[in-house]
Amino acid sequence: MAKKKEELDPEALELINWCIEVEGFLVKGGATQEEAQEHIEEQVEWFTDQFYDGLTPEEAAKEALA
Repeated sequence: MAKKKEELDPEALELINWCIEVEGFLVKGGATQEEAQEHIEEQVEWFTDQFYDGLTPEEAAKEALA
């Protein structure tokens, strides 16, 4: 059974792309890609807050790694 693709609003797409960038900075900071993805998924509310607070992906990754 094929799932109908849900349409995401532009803000949701921006958040997803932002999280993808954060993931890259977490990997550069020493996490594996799997660890970075799991951390973002587990802390999605915190990362969403950082997004809306205007942090760059790099700043959010630094905060997460601190």
